[in-house]
Amino acid sequence: MKRMTFCIVAVLLFTGCGSTSRENSIGTVSSPASLVLDTSSPEVAASHQFTAEIWADNWFALYVNGEKVGEDSVPITTERSFNSETITFSATYPLTLALEVKDYVENDSGLEYIGTDRQQIGDGGVIAQITDVDLGRLVAVTDNSWKAYPVRTAPLNPDCVTSSDPLVDCESRILPVPEQWAAPGFDDSAWPSATTFNASEVGPKDGYDDVVWDSSARFIWGSDLKTDNVVLLRLDAVAASPKL
Repeated sequence: MKRMTFCIVAVLLFTGCGSTSRENSIGTVSSPASLVLDTSSPEVAASHQFTAEIWADNWFALYVNGEKVGEDSVPITTERSFNSETITFSATYPLTLALEVKDYVENDSGLEYIGTDRQQIGDGGVIAQITDVDLGRLVAVTDNSWKAYPVRTAPLNPDCVTSSDPLVDCESRILPVPEQWAAPGFDDSAWPSATTFNASEVGPKDGYDDVVWDSSARFIWGSDLKTDNVVLLRLDAVAASPKL
């Protein structure tokens, strides 16, 4: 597993303290609703250190405030590339979180294992949780508050799955990636909400159980787990005291 680390030390001033906590792979963190920040303090506006735990089928890249901070260390071309990643980064509030997620397909037909007895339409799914390490609290999870914009959808005619020439017979919709789509202030008001899925629908494999997931974290994707091959996901203006 590849860890990408950008470390800082921040001194934080806050009032209030929660009594509940959860134990996960990065230690004990307080409940998201248990801590009230002194927003008048200049230290609160300083950079904080965060940890993102992410599992994706098959690949992801994570952007924070418009900057790429990490990606899946296993190439998308790796067959059955199932793994979780832990990425550490520093950033300032409010956070704009963005994920580019991809399900493996061999070409624009949207199929995998083409020409074999396993030729099929694959499926995707991603789950993530972000913790403010300095505050010791969860600040964001994947759920239907994220926006989702599929930029490659195929096949539009799923019955082509049995075709001997999928590139000819399978139809696809490929859209341009919007400029600055991961940046704060990007207008995603026309994007639909991400669709949530349960674990039985996604079927998470290797690496998923390496993370103790918060109960509020959900698998998300575009509206179609199978035919949405590449999806852009955004969660804008995450504050230091989110309501999770």
